[in-house]
Amino acid sequence: MLESKQDDILLNDSIEMEQPKRKELWSYGLGSFGVYAVSTWIGAFLTFYYTDSVGLAAATVGTLMLLARLFDGITDVGMGYVVDRTKSKHGKAKPWLLWTSVPFALTTVLLFSVPDLSYTGKLIYVYTTYFLFIIFFTMIAIPYKTLMGVMTLHQHSRSLANIYSAIFTMIGNLMVMTLTQPLVASIGWTNLSILYGILTIITLFLTFRVVKERVGIEKEQKESVPFKVGLKGLFNNKYWVIVTIYSVSFNITIALTQGAVLYHSQYILGNINYYPLVGLALSAPMLIGLFFVGPFVEKFGKRNVVLAGCFLFLTGFFIRMIDPTSLIPFLVGSAIGGLGAMPGLALTVAMVNDTVEYGDWRFKTRTEGLINSAASFGMKVGSGLGLALIGWLLAFGGYVGGLSEQTPLANQMIIALNIYVPMTFVIIQMILLFFFKIDKLYPTILAELQERKDMS
Repeated sequence: MLESKQDDILLNDSIEMEQPKRKELWSYGLGSFGVYAVSTWIGAFLTFYYTDSVGLAAATVGTLMLLARLFDGITDVGMGYVVDRTKSKHGKAKPWLLWTSVPFALTTVLLFSVPDLSYTGKLIYVYTTYFLFIIFFTMIAIPYKTLMGVMTLHQHSRSLANIYSAIFTMIGNLMVMTLTQPLVASIGWTNLSILYGILTIITLFLTFRVVKERVGIEKEQKESVPFKVGLKGLFNNKYWVIVTIYSVSFNITIALTQGAVLYHSQYILGNINYYPLVGLALSAPMLIGLFFVGPFVEKFGKRNVVLAGCFLFLTGFFIRMIDPTSLIPFLVGSAIGGLGAMPGLALTVAMVNDTVEYGDWRFKTRTEGLINSAASFGMKVGSGLGLALIGWLLAFGGYVGGLSEQTPLANQMIIALNIYVPMTFVIIQMILLFFFKIDKLYPTILAELQERKDMS
């Protein structure tokens, strides 16, 4: 019996440390196209759609974005708890990709199909559909992020999975940022959202079919960590706290970078048709850089690569600052800033999942779903705050949607949203990353976790 038990432990350990083949890693990455192309679509265009097409006040939209994202974060924690307790023949994370991809796509279409109602009627519709969208987005995003943590314990394989995920995220980002504005002019908001919804269903189904869950199977069959114990371990996990606050700040920056550019193109650069050029300048360097980031991560570690990206991101804003009204400096600054944002997009989820092993090692609690959901709470609060800042600062400047010209103060607010405000948050990110030192600890953590298993 003892030999049989040892054989089972060795077999389970070899399964958990298995390096998934490239096909599986790429298939995991493909799912991010479905999840985050829609996220980019929402982040870059929904505020503009609500203010300039639907006719809602900018301050009203800003408040909606913040309240919705706070609600989003609360649902994240609940969904993480559900994922950790899900048991099916497909595992605990990936079956959710199958179950909820269709309603997720349908609610995306509803967001961009606001009917011609009274102002109050529009508000009711917008709040209802956006909160409904958030519920299904959570039911997709949390299991998808958790799936990386249960694919393998192999740290570099996780980094590669995150990089491949970021590649498909950036393909979706590039498509949305460059094609949306002309496609909306051609086929309309609702038809374009239907197209994005169909692509979402297809890509998530392919991820479900190919990716396998390996980590923690035997442990989860024997025990589940109580919610209070998991939550206590979560907030005692200093590296999770750091990476979560970093995620808030980073996602504020991304929300500002994507959501405020459309206003800058129309009112500061003077031509809304410049937007696809700016979108290309932001997205193309990110996508190209993703194909080269892997070797740098292997040599220097995730934290150091992300920190170097912050320096580039900051440089891009300084270049934009030279002349905010000129297209060329804005494009050059966007390209350098996009390249600088790339490591954060590529590696944040892998950094979050590395804190799972730290929590297991330090506090003997392993809660992939809770850690990913709580970190996602930070990400979504950051995104909500970024979008809310756009609405609130535009309202402070006296912005009125649909006008050919805005007040001088509104123009100043648009410039601040595209340069000075995101610069501040990049500096905060650099300070936080200085204290994130889990890369050096990770080999020791794995070795001691393995020793703990061998002794059990």
